[in-house]
Amino acid sequence: MQLNVQQIMEVIPNRYPIMMVDKVIEMEPGKHVVAIKNVTYNEHFFPGHFPGEPVMPGVLILEALAQTGSIPLLMSEEFKGKTGYLGGIDKVKFRQKVVPGDVLRMEMDIIKQKRNIGVGKATAWVEDKKVCEALMTFIIGA
Repeated sequence: MQLNVQQIMEVIPNRYPIMMVDKVIEMEPGKHVVAIKNVTYNEHFFPGHFPGEPVMPGVLILEALAQTGSIPLLMSEEFKGKTGYLGGIDKVKFRQKVVPGDVLRMEMDIIKQKRNIGVGKATAWVEDKKVCEALMTFIIGA
């Protein structure tokens, strides 16, 4: 299953300037997702992070992964129409900078779910290089 940005905005509430998912290229609702974020110099954070050496802030890479991870949960039958919230982040590792021109490929595998709480293993890639990994907990609300 694939989703364009308009379809993604029907699932998650994020909008500019914090919308961090451009498209979903692969998904199994409730289980797995692969999404893309095209990183451009026009992003609102680059003029200040850092002048002369633009680097995507790590916290925004995590936000992009969180948005990606909420999509398969919110696409499952039991959570359609609800909102996903980030409940926790564990075991975060940053391995490489993300800069303008990069295509950030974000993958999330939901490894545990109990009632309205899910845990996913998140990984972000630029080409064949792992740039970030984390365990993320999601809470599905009303």
